[in-house]
Amino acid sequence: MKKHILEISGVRKQYNSVSLLSDVYLKVETGNIIGLFGRNGSGKSTLFKIIFGIEDASEKSIFIDGICKNNSSVLNHISYLHQNQFIPKHLSVKQSILLSIDKQKVNRFCDDKFVESILKTRIRHLSYGEIRYLEVKLVLFNSSSFVILDEPFSGLSPKMSEIVKQLIQENSEEKGIILTDHNYENVLEISTDLLLLKEGKLHKIKDKAELLESNYLKNPATF
Repeated sequence: MKKHILEISGVRKQYNSVSLLSDVYLKVETGNIIGLFGRNGSGKSTLFKIIFGIEDASEKSIFIDGICKNNSSVLNHISYLHQNQFIPKHLSVKQSILLSIDKQKVNRFCDDKFVESILKTRIRHLSYGEIRYLEVKLVLFNSSSFVILDEPFSGLSPKMSEIVKQLIQENSEEKGIILTDHNYENVLEISTDLLLLKEGKLHKIKDKAELLESNYLKNPATF
């Protein structure tokens, strides 16, 4: 299977003349799961939105397989799970699946005891955790080569979190995935590479010990 490479470079973002992101560089290849860490307010979600093209940046360059992409063409290559619910509440689960993924993937998507049990249910009648699970799976089953996941484990039960970790790992065989989550243990468990966003820049880290040394795990609630 051909490898695909996403490169983001020179990302700069300021708020009220205060620098949030400064010359950020990030490289993701299909087969990689990048775990992103950083304190609240460090710019993780902002960086994700800039990559996906829904947040402006004073500077940024995005390349896919060495070809420069603008915001509109990036949408064909990157799927993004943001923190807010994106499935219209009036749809049924089955309708949301049919509208979101390729027809040839529908049967495989629905080969899931939980999904089977809610196919006829309206989104408005699902719990937050149920919706989150459905959203994560829809994003992972998109045909894009790269996936950005912002808080994919939010509201999930321990059992569903285990299923989502497995889904992420399975899909990483053909996709490049970047994720961040307050539940840092889940991120550490499945990531192939770890990055820390600190003072506007990305720093490569080796393991949990380096996060402890940087005082980022003293209080996990501050992530």
